[in-house]
Amino acid sequence: MTVITTFPAYLHRYYELPEPAHDLWASGRLHEVLGIPDDQRTRVEIIGGEIVVSPGLNTLTHARIASDIQSAVFLRGAPESDYPWRAVQNIDFNAEHAGDGYTSDLIALSAEVFSAAATQHARHLTAEQIGMAVEITSEATAADDREPDRQRTRPTKWNGYAHEGVEFYLLVDRAPDKRCVTLYSDPDLPEGVYDSAKTWEFGETVTLPEPFEVEIPTEGWLPWER
Repeated sequence: MTVITTFPAYLHRYYELPEPAHDLWASGRLHEVLGIPDDQRTRVEIIGGEIVVSPGLNTLTHARIASDIQSAVFLRGAPESDYPWRAVQNIDFNAEHAGDGYTSDLIALSAEVFSAAATQHARHLTAEQIGMAVEITSEATAADDREPDRQRTRPTKWNGYAHEGVEFYLLVDRAPDKRCVTLYSDPDLPEGVYDSAKTWEFGETVTLPEPFEVEIPTEGWLPWER
């Protein structure tokens, strides 16, 4: 029996699936089994072993932040033909050891890996292929992106990325009472936690360390509306 969480109405439904949810997700068949159109309007993810269905279309405020991060990586590499990093939006990430599957808001990966994955028509990427994952919180799903609090009974993406060994996890938290960007690093794979973190408030310039060496201005970044 599999739990399905849907948004914006926070509902729980229970499904009997013909195969493990992660297997269906990894093969691209989970949408079909759930009767959900496989388009950009709906995200179907597995987070902490639970299927989460949420709107795929982000607000312009959300999209601006993703675009600013992507542009900062592009501009960093523009003067240097050998700068290796690229940033791509809305890419599926296979947390295969945790049995999860996410649609990451943005992923940083090398140009070589990017080209190879695109040539092979890869459905998703794994931790071995990426250097950093980025999530930008929305009101309905923020708890799935953050480090879990004491009331959380299942792992979040923060746990999943760490468990897979993603070296850097950049979380842009748009909650009105937070308005901050946190770069998590030093993943502890067995525990599924990050041991280090550095935080900037909205309005400050985020400075990504080596191997990225990217500065990301955050002026104009806004929280979600109450």
